[in-house]
Amino acid sequence: MKSWRCPGWLLCLLVCAAPARASEVLHDLPYGQAHAQRLDVYRPEHARDAPIIVMVHGGAWMFGDKANGAVVQPKAAHWASAGYVFVSVDNRLWPEAGPLDQAKDVASALAYVQRHAREWGGDPARVVLMGHSAGAHLVALLDASPDLAKGQGARRWLGTVSLDAGAIDVPALMAAPHANFYDRVFGHDPGYWRSVSPLDQLSRAAPPVLLVCSSRRVASCPHNQAFAQRAKALGVQASVLELPLSHGDINATLGAPGDYTASVDAFLHGLGLP
Repeated sequence: MKSWRCPGWLLCLLVCAAPARASEVLHDLPYGQAHAQRLDVYRPEHARDAPIIVMVHGGAWMFGDKANGAVVQPKAAHWASAGYVFVSVDNRLWPEAGPLDQAKDVASALAYVQRHAREWGGDPARVVLMGHSAGAHLVALLDASPDLAKGQGARRWLGTVSLDAGAIDVPALMAAPHANFYDRVFGHDPGYWRSVSPLDQLSRAAPPVLLVCSSRRVASCPHNQAFAQRAKALGVQASVLELPLSHGDINATLGAPGDYTASVDAFLHGLGLP
């Protein structure tokens, strides 16, 4: 399958910065007490029983912003045009919260979305989790262990799209040469590594998952393939989409016309969504 490539930096920046085709954007809705526990809702015009995508930004678990252009666009515009509500989530970051507590924040945001979906014209029974980089790790962890989300009041969601997660197999990541920030974020306790490792937490209850990975990164696709293989052995629907795109482009170009977006749409169609 051919992957979509941005035809030039200028065009890519223009596409990624385009405003969402939404009739209303609801900013900074609080799903928790912490300042960072906020989300933005992009509502398409005349939304009624609309499917919902809940997006979690990346940033090495230490930084990031739900309003960042590459996080929101062109995703919000593409799915708003298809009748989706698009939700972009902030969560607490390290050192205030480690990865496990960050995943609980995302689960709390999911529960909030499910409780309030009708107010935005959304359907709480048709929610998909999506995340990039560190955010992809968080949604993959929740997918692997849905009881973690249930513990925060969230109900089962339809499926998950993980966009080039940097930590699918955390023990393997920490055992290999790695960037120093992983030590700050994940610490030195192998037990904790397993507790936040999607591969180690994977259960038969996991919702369907699409794992997008960059073939330009040495460990990304092998780790995602290992996750998918284990998932399938457990009877969980899982597929891997390998792309010759950079880690950043996997985030910034999703939603733009081309085979990449079409492949993600096909996964969503397979969940019964438009």
